[in-house]
Amino acid sequence: MQGIVTKSTGSWYTVRTSEGKHTECRIRGRFRMEGIKNTNPVSVGDMVTFELEPQKENGVITHIAPRKNYIIRRSVNLSKQTHIIAANIDQAFLLVTVANPVTLTAFIDRFLATAEAYSIPAILLFNKVDSYDDKQLDEKEQLKSVYEMVGYNCIDVSAVSGENIDFVTELMKDKVSLFSGHSGVGKSTLINLIEPNLNLKTAEVTEQHGLGQHTTTFAEMFELSFGGFIIDTPGIKGFGVVDFEKEEVGDYFPEIFQFKQHCKFNNCLHLEEPGCAVLEAVENDEIAFSRYRSYVQMLEQDENYRGVSG
Repeated sequence: MQGIVTKSTGSWYTVRTSEGKHTECRIRGRFRMEGIKNTNPVSVGDMVTFELEPQKENGVITHIAPRKNYIIRRSVNLSKQTHIIAANIDQAFLLVTVANPVTLTAFIDRFLATAEAYSIPAILLFNKVDSYDDKQLDEKEQLKSVYEMVGYNCIDVSAVSGENIDFVTELMKDKVSLFSGHSGVGKSTLINLIEPNLNLKTAEVTEQHGLGQHTTTFAEMFELSFGGFIIDTPGIKGFGVVDFEKEEVGDYFPEIFQFKQHCKFNNCLHLEEPGCAVLEAVENDEIAFSRYRSYVQMLEQDENYRGVSG
């Protein structure tokens, strides 16, 4: 039997067949012994083959089909291990807030670079726009302009006022969409507005630290009534990139990739090299300094990176 993994708790996996039937499955031990460094050898979105266990309603996953793509990050507590957030994604939505909590550009840029590396179209949703004061609205517009200049689709949304919810829903129709972001950015609230039948748990941002509380424990895929699927993911604190060679990091920043062909040296890392077109573009504000700073940080591969202050 074949199906798609819709939920992963680390030990059990919910598999949905094309007929819409869900079966709880486990995996054979050999998957954990094939040199896989991932904390989760099977992830949400995986297409798998499974067998029903004799006299039981549960199944055993026997094969994982090759993935067309996936979003992966370094595990926060296990720096030498990686965690696949989800696989076989058509598009990824990253929720961004300029307050309660603050989404740092380093986090945004690492997420976007990973999406670029695996050819996953990424869309930035600037949430809670109804709650910002004038200063915060200015900050939001400045941040949006950075990513719009690169070519990313940036959309203002609000689960309170319903701003642009219909537009986002239309983008999601008949596609597998991943939703990600820090805890507290309003992900579950927004998903509930897009698909009210899901009724996902939500929690307020803590006033003391301005940080969100985890309401989603495991990544989970849900069928959408208007066509397609949505993958809800736990709030991410840090986003450590995985398996990027220094020479290729710039390729995952579209604006750096654009300018690097004009560098004097083919192996230019855009740090202190003479005749570097990227450094010149940063000086001329053709590349945002925050994006360049994220690029340099990724070159350094800070093991202790955390994507949120506090």
